[in-house]
Amino acid sequence: MTFRTYTLLAAAGSAAMMLGALGFQYLGEMAPCKLCYWQRYPHIAAIAIGVLALVLGWRWLAGLGALAALATAGVGMFHTGVERGWWEGPTTCTSQPIGGLSTDDLLNQIMAAPLVRCDEVAWEMFGLSMASWNAVASLVLAGIWVMALRTQR
Repeated sequence: MTFRTYTLLAAAGSAAMMLGALGFQYLGEMAPCKLCYWQRYPHIAAIAIGVLALVLGWRWLAGLGALAALATAGVGMFHTGVERGWWEGPTTCTSQPIGGLSTDDLLNQIMAAPLVRCDEVAWEMFGLSMASWNAVASLVLAGIWVMALRTQR
């Protein structure tokens, strides 16, 4: 395959991931959490990088595309760990311990809690959450970007 084909596949893959995320959000009425948004930004960057690489023909941009795909895969893996309780996520989107809180402090914590939590799995397929699937797909996309980078002129 050619540089253009690999680049088009990788950028289209990120575009498909974004369309899927937006579909879950707007058609499936599943509001994204903070970490979900963080996973979207590198996909948006990869789409822009892909367009630039296709228009300008600069092969080195594929390296940036691979880094963008690896970034979203990393956030997806981190998010998976938060969902599984392996580690704590951002305090703005995970539950907090209630031990030792006064009634007023507990009420304030409840009222300040975000509507969408990062530490709950909103959807899963074959035992993997959306964050996990994003990580898997993004690693594949990173591989496609690397193939684009390695193609001969």
